[in-house]
Amino acid sequence: MDQRFIINGGRRLKGEVHISGAKNAVLKLMAAALLLDDACEIHNVPELADVYIMVEVLKSLGAKVDYDTKEKKIRIDASELTSHEACYELVSKMRASFTVLGALLGRCKEAKVALPGGCSIGERRIDFHIKGLEALGAQVKIEGGYVIAKAKKLVGTTVYLDRPSVGATENVMIAAVLAEGSTIISNAAQEPEIADLANFLNAIGADVNGAGTSEIVINGVKQKDLHPTAYTTIPDRIEAGTYIAAVIATKGKAVIRNIFPSHLSAVTSKLSDMGAHITILDPFSIEVSCGKSLNAVNIVTQPHPGFPTDLQSPFMSVLAVAEGLSVITESIYENRFRQIGELTRMGANVQQEASRAIVKGVKSLTGAQVRASDLRAGASLLVAALIAQGTTEITGLYHIDRGYEKVVEKLSGLGADIQRLNIPESDINAKINVDEIYLT
Repeated sequence: MDQRFIINGGRRLKGEVHISGAKNAVLKLMAAALLLDDACEIHNVPELADVYIMVEVLKSLGAKVDYDTKEKKIRIDASELTSHEACYELVSKMRASFTVLGALLGRCKEAKVALPGGCSIGERRIDFHIKGLEALGAQVKIEGGYVIAKAKKLVGTTVYLDRPSVGATENVMIAAVLAEGSTIISNAAQEPEIADLANFLNAIGADVNGAGTSEIVINGVKQKDLHPTAYTTIPDRIEAGTYIAAVIATKGKAVIRNIFPSHLSAVTSKLSDMGAHITILDPFSIEVSCGKSLNAVNIVTQPHPGFPTDLQSPFMSVLAVAEGLSVITESIYENRFRQIGELTRMGANVQQEASRAIVKGVKSLTGAQVRASDLRAGASLLVAALIAQGTTEITGLYHIDRGYEKVVEKLSGLGADIQRLNIPESDINAKINVDEIYLT
């Protein structure tokens, strides 16, 4: 069966939406749980394809995992690991699973982890990961598509990252928890998910300071110092930003609940420039709305606290119907404009010039058949479909399901006309054959 979204656009979104736990935080907490020679619980876990993949990764290493989707919690017991090898079949599906490298090296002093996969949005090198782990005393080599790391012991040191890589910061931070002495990560990534990981590590007995700044200090502890915990992860700022984009684009009004407004400061600043209205209702809720028109703005993606690269795609859809000319500069990933071709099919006026996208606002978009090429491009198409006049059919839902929990239910709750359809394989083949006849 092939699945697709059918969206009848042009409706103003209104009401309220509850944001799920942060995918990019939860996955790293799950990997870090491998450090613990005991069990722990993680709460506010979203039901996503990526979480299921990470569950299988941990199980393949010998951890016992109980994932309660109803209660949004997961219990991980890594007391009896049976393997230090994370296989290609699982790691190749999701880049975040590569974080088990630091956890296995810290816990077992050896690890064999397949080179990572995930969305093809550009170069995401692992040399920063390797450089950091080697600085801690590991011998690391790449062989047969695997990263193989071994160390008699890990010793704290200063690790300077040439750029603030989120993944490298996480891998080094996790590995350094059980290293001897102190480790300093300089030019560290400052994303909220980094701080959440540090808070989780401290909750199980680690000594991590400075997370959320450019310098993180990890004072090594002993295995016996680590202990069980129950930890609640942060809300997903990217999911929140996507729903905000959808509400604003449709000239709607909605309350966004279960968020940390400070995590979205760069986004809300741009929204104000565009003419949207943002009101903080309480420490975990905001109200967003939009009048009759949106202004064009320029966006440059940057590491946190700058504008998130993960929200560049959905905001391109918003700017596609803003008044004037917008320029989006993608400074993080060189291949993250894959939504442009599909947006153009819907009537958007977007031209790519190397790392810049020139967006000239149009009066409206038109529904079309489009396909999600990656997670955030899929979010862009969702927003565009909600704006568009007529019906949009989106395929490639696997990508969207990796990062957005219960998206049909949440958008329907805001008044969107959206449904998920299962299309039998025979119907798909029949359509392909008809298309081939017309092409010839």
